[in-house]
Amino acid sequence: STYVTYFIPTTMHRKSDHSFGSPIEKDIKIDIHDIATWPVLLQQNLSILNHDEKNTVKELLTLGQQHLFATWDPPGTNDDLKHGLFVQIKELNKSYTGGLAGYVKNARKLLASAKKGENPFEGWRPEVPTGVKLEPVTEEYVRYEQAGIRELGHCGFVLVAGGLGERLGFSGIKVALPSETVTNTSYLELYCSQILHIQTRYAAAGMQLPLAIMVSDDTITQTTELLEAKNYFGLKKDQVTILKQGKVPALLSNSAHIALASSYTLDAKPHGHGDVHSLMHSTGTARKWKNAGVRNVIFFQDTNGLAFYTLPAMLGVSEILQLDVNSLAVDRVAKQSVGAITRLVHADGRQMTINVEYNQLDPLLRNTISPQGDVNDANTGLSPFPGNINQLLFRMDPYVKVLNKTEGVMPEFVNPKYTDATRNLFKKPTRLECMMQDFPRLLPAESKVGFTVLPSWVCYSPVKNNAADAAAAVASGVPSASPYTAESDQYYIFAELLRR
Repeated sequence: STYVTYFIPTTMHRKSDHSFGSPIEKDIKIDIHDIATWPVLLQQNLSILNHDEKNTVKELLTLGQQHLFATWDPPGTNDDLKHGLFVQIKELNKSYTGGLAGYVKNARKLLASAKKGENPFEGWRPEVPTGVKLEPVTEEYVRYEQAGIRELGHCGFVLVAGGLGERLGFSGIKVALPSETVTNTSYLELYCSQILHIQTRYAAAGMQLPLAIMVSDDTITQTTELLEAKNYFGLKKDQVTILKQGKVPALLSNSAHIALASSYTLDAKPHGHGDVHSLMHSTGTARKWKNAGVRNVIFFQDTNGLAFYTLPAMLGVSEILQLDVNSLAVDRVAKQSVGAITRLVHADGRQMTINVEYNQLDPLLRNTISPQGDVNDANTGLSPFPGNINQLLFRMDPYVKVLNKTEGVMPEFVNPKYTDATRNLFKKPTRLECMMQDFPRLLPAESKVGFTVLPSWVCYSPVKNNAADAAAAVASGVPSASPYTAESDQYYIFAELLRR
């Protein structure tokens, strides 16, 4: 099936447009005529439902979700599971800005666009964005690094750590993976110790550099237990904030019918790492950090041991160019399965610099400026569009202003896998998602967005693949991104810096 994403304007599900509770939690008048239209099995269970549960039923039926009650047992059988379903619905309703009513509305709009095959970039022309390409241990690199060192003591750090290591053959959370096998230092310990040493060397006396960790239902217990057991790896407990991401319902059809995992449990899935921004706002974390003197916030991934070595240079680029958003990027070859940092110019004059997914870039180029699509530059042998690695640096003042205006609600997309060309049926349930790197879509037109390109050996060696998948990746000319290369690259960087 074709992989296409479709974005929806953020105003469709902002709290200012829908109350936080949404209609599901409002008091809805129910009369006998309403109940007569309910599914028969639901009518039979009316006596076991409390007032709030009846309100929820009516709203779900209004949203076209009658199928959720089609297989209910008679009253007296599995009643606890029935009540548990309403508890789950309430949690899902609260976790999405605009509630389930807003979610279904947004989903229907996005799914309709996907079915029609609408182009999400209609009217936009791609251009190579503004940024800086650096080579370590050069005069230019040192100049940016020295400019950035002054800002190191005013940074906040956000770790997006929602994943488990199952695909890697690891039974725990990914941040508990050993970053190397000499000392078996975990990735979480590595990050905490680096933040602590940056704080000790560069922060003013008494200044704590805060760390926020976004977790999921799957990882929150193991993450907090690891932090507690290791005494937060030297950080103060109040220095670390845990941001728990909620889930959204999976969807069965273009009509946004909610999928069931079992008769009394909705199929719920993560909404994507874009939720980190709404969590930074709703918990008051971003505002608290700004008031405490944090001037820049760095977002980074869970298993990249090279993440912070180029942070001073990246900070320097932001300072010298006065960037509101700065994406760390690496060289990219054409058609590589890596998103591309791209400047988009609309026919009406609007401009934005964002990540464009690799599967979208080629058709976008073919339809606009390059009949050949995504091809390498003849001189460099590389794509002119740098590769996004999802390490982002935001200036705190404009970040908080945008959060206050938008509540951090990100544009969403949907990626249904269809069974055939009619696009009527899904191979498996889909859901709405959002990505943290789409934050520039929320920025005002005058904002400055750019990038810093560095060689991957000095900034990017993630753990994504197990041994078998890594071997297949190498065979196809793609970096292996395995635990083995991630470890060896941590040794290589220091040897290479010494050589230089």
